[in-house]
Amino acid sequence: MKRLICVLYTMAASLLTVGAQGDDFGMWYEIGAEKKLNKQWSVGLEGELRTRNNTRTLDRWSAGIAAEYKIIKGLKASVGYTFLSDNNREEFDLKSDGLRPNKWTPSYWGVRHRVNVSLQGSTAWGRLGVSLRERWQYTYRPEASGRKYDFDEEAWKAVKGKGRNVLRSRLQVEYDIPHWKLDPTASVEMFNAGHGVDKMRYQVGVDYKYRKKHVFALTYRYQTVNDDDDDNEANSHLIGLSYKFKF
Repeated sequence: MKRLICVLYTMAASLLTVGAQGDDFGMWYEIGAEKKLNKQWSVGLEGELRTRNNTRTLDRWSAGIAAEYKIIKGLKASVGYTFLSDNNREEFDLKSDGLRPNKWTPSYWGVRHRVNVSLQGSTAWGRLGVSLRERWQYTYRPEASGRKYDFDEEAWKAVKGKGRNVLRSRLQVEYDIPHWKLDPTASVEMFNAGHGVDKMRYQVGVDYKYRKKHVFALTYRYQTVNDDDDDNEANSHLIGLSYKFKF
């Protein structure tokens, strides 16, 4: 059994070394609905599907619910919960000599629970709109039993549960082009996990509104990730397609 796992480990290490030589490419698909309850309150539902490995691998799917409250003109707060099902990437590490395998975690599906609280301010100069959003995000990953192989003990161990706090800061601009239904947007978002910035996300796109109730969006994102990012992500080029129904 140990010999078989060592062979699988060596093959996986070779494949990941080749794949790490360049940025990844993926697709993000989003669908949502938003209901305005009154002048201050609105609620929404959202589902998302992501791919990675040049779109060949399903990365994760999620479903969430959120509520938003308009404090005053140009300032709003929101709170939300998201259930995530992740296709966790394969992980392995070596002992201190850099030669012998220590622990190996094959790719597996696991769940995470995420809550967030946001405060967003916005203003406009003519047709140009600018907004700044600060979001505190807490994600909890429950323990996953029998997912990690310990080469010393020759036994499968549990991946321990873990909680993680992230502060996300996003600056966004958008422009309403006269007599044109495609409105361009651009944003930059910083992910701070307490030890420093572990992720940056740059985005440009266009929104298309049909009869005020239907909103379609096409986006391009480039995401850079530091080595200590817990999600074990790679730098990625991402194309996003989304639809939201407002009623």
